[in-house]
Amino acid sequence: MNSEGYRLSGAISIWEARKEASSFLAAAGVREPESNAELLLRHVLGVSGAGYLAALRDPFPADKREAWEEVVRRKAAGEPAQYITREQEFYGLTFQVTPAVLIPRPETELLVERIAAEGDALWPGGAPYAADIGTGSGAIAAALAHLRPAWRIAASDISPDALAVAQDNVRRLGLRVEFKQGNLLEPFAGEPLDIVVSNPPYIPAGDIPHLQPEVRDYEPRGALDGGPDGLAPYRAMLAQLALLPRPPRLIGFELGLGQAAAVADLLRAAGQWREIVTIPDLAGIDRHVIGIGIG
Repeated sequence: MNSEGYRLSGAISIWEARKEASSFLAAAGVREPESNAELLLRHVLGVSGAGYLAALRDPFPADKREAWEEVVRRKAAGEPAQYITREQEFYGLTFQVTPAVLIPRPETELLVERIAAEGDALWPGGAPYAADIGTGSGAIAAALAHLRPAWRIAASDISPDALAVAQDNVRRLGLRVEFKQGNLLEPFAGEPLDIVVSNPPYIPAGDIPHLQPEVRDYEPRGALDGGPDGLAPYRAMLAQLALLPRPPRLIGFELGLGQAAAVADLLRAAGQWREIVTIPDLAGIDRHVIGIGIG
């Protein structure tokens, strides 16, 4: 299917335009073509919820035709819908995303929930100092600031472009997060962090060419490449704990598939935490490892 060839049919309804685009995207090999067509249609029309449903039988607006054809072609060529709409929801908050940042994933919400719960247990009624390392769009830091406004939340990223996106998201959401630029924990040298949380790059470098095109060709490689075995950022962060005046009482990582045992072993070898816990995602796959309490 030639993604350059999409043209909206003549005078058709909005519902028919969605159906037509869904068929075109499916023929182009796009996953979940119906949901992608609906997401893009809501974006182009600027409507949502009941307003969108009420408009489905209306004629497709002529002044939206060119924009609609463009976004459908972009999606058919493989571009993630979130980069087209410039938005992604995470933990009930709407984040702006650009090709400078990884698109937030639903499974990361489980890491946020567990960090918030374990933080409450370790600091009942307190205000721990938490840092989101490699923040990207700012999703983890912002969600924690939203859930626990009494906590001191900071975030770092090596990419100035990513930090600009994260800062804009936090400002737009009206949340309080401190930002630092630098490599992993280095910007926090000498600071008494209580909590460290991170969704670092974890794809083995040799696997990146085999990723689905939406990820491989569009999302930032620096947010994907975890070194030869995908574990380089975890090793680096654990080594950088020496930069802090004391180890954090709570540490949590998101992981790639099949990495839970290896990352848990790295945490155990560090010998800083009394309990190491792996957390499954909604499909039952271990996608997070956390260290709790000082050993």
